[in-house]
Formats: sequence, structure tokens, C-alpha cells
Amino acid sequence: MAVLLVLTGCGGGDATEDGRAGERPGPPRPAAAATPSGALTEQQLTAVALHDGETAGRFTASEYALDGPLGDAYTATPDVCRPLVSLAGDVGGHRPAAQVQRRADEPGELPGATVDVTLRSYGGGGAPAVMAALDRAGRECAGGFTEERSVARARYAKAEPAALPAFADEADQAKAYRFTVLDVKGKRKLYEYLTVLRSGPTTLAFRAEAPGTKDIGGVPGDVMAAQWRKFRAGQA
Repeated sequence: MAVLLVLTGCGGGDATEDGRAGERPGPPRPAAAATPSGALTEQQLTAVALHDGETAGRFTASEYALDGPLGDAYTATPDVCRPLVSLAGDVGGHRPAAQVQRRADEPGELPGATVDVTLRSYGGGGAPAVMAALDRAGRECAGGFTEERSVARARYAKAEPAALPAFADEADQAKAYRFTVLDVKGKRKLYEYLTVLRSGPTTLAFRAEAPGTKDIGGVPGDVMAAQWRKFRAGQA
């Protein structure tokens, strides 16, 4: 959203890309009654996700009142780079059996850093396939690509590996990236971070950004650690 504000020069945006802080979430969607073999249900993912109001260091989690960001309105050119923009099923081709999204913000910091947290569970070999596609995108799109949106475009000048959290060796797979994004005039550099962990059939994705040209240095570790601990405790 920080990038979108720079590109469009306004404070608006598609409602489906918003997830505004401060709005109360609407009624929860019914949990899936069944999922493909091996995948967690939406109810199970919700139980291991950060709940509304839960704190992680200086961040506080909340539910999205509307659909979270990085949905099927986001694609990329060339096509192989799409996983770096969005891991949504409509974009990446690997549809999850269940999905839960959260947002973590810094209360009192307006605007402050934001972390989008998405838990997805897949049937069959969906989760490893997602990680394989992400790995390929990271290698082939290191020199840059274009993010295509419903209302604007963003030029990613660089995609490079970023530091993984200390607990990443507990996961089956883990990937982390730092993105350098150019503003509409191609002069100002903006920064985003993406870290994705896989545990069995489930992926935990964290995308972080800050307004303007501030580089926050990575996805805040407190948010990732809190979510990972809660997920692992629920699995145990």
C-alpha cells in the first residue's frame, strides 16, 4: 500500500487491497468442513494464527475487515516473477485448501511499518510446489520485474536474498527476500521484505513495508517469532 500511495499520489485504493487498520472485522467466514488430504482446515489455521489484539513486540495483530492485500489483482511481468508479488492461488496456480490472513501494525505510529501475515494450507504437494515456484522467481527475477496491478504498475529494480529468522531451521523450507521498488518517476527507492516458511502442508508468509523510503531492514522478528511459536504449539 505504501508503494501504491506513491504511484497513484492519493490515499485511496481498491477496497479489496485495503485492510484498513482500525476497522473491526466483519463476521468470520464459516470454517471449511473438509480439505484435501493432509491440509489444515480454515478453522485449524485460525486457531494457530495471531488473534485480533495479540501483541508481538511493538506490533499488534488484527484481522482484515476486508480481503487482505496481494490477491489476484496483483500479477507480474515476466510471468515467472509472479510468486514474488503474490502467492495467492489465483496468481500462482497453486490453490490453497484454506487460508487465514492477519495484519500487524505499530500502534501510535502513523504511518508506521506494516506486516501482512498469511497462513495457507495445501493438499497433496501444493506447499512444496509453491516454495519451488518462489525459489525459481527469486533466482530468475533478481534483476528486476514489473508488478501489474488493477490501478497501477510498480517497477521492482532488484530482488535479493534477505536474512532468515533464527528459527528458520525448524521449518521444512524457508525463503526471504528484500525488494527495491522504484517510484513512478524511477528516482525514489522504496523497500519491501518477504519471508516465507513451510511446515508440512502449510506456508506462513510475512510481507513487510514502511511508508516512504524508509528501509526497516527486514520483516520484524517479533512478529515472525510470535506467529511461528503459536503455529508450532498448535501443531504439537
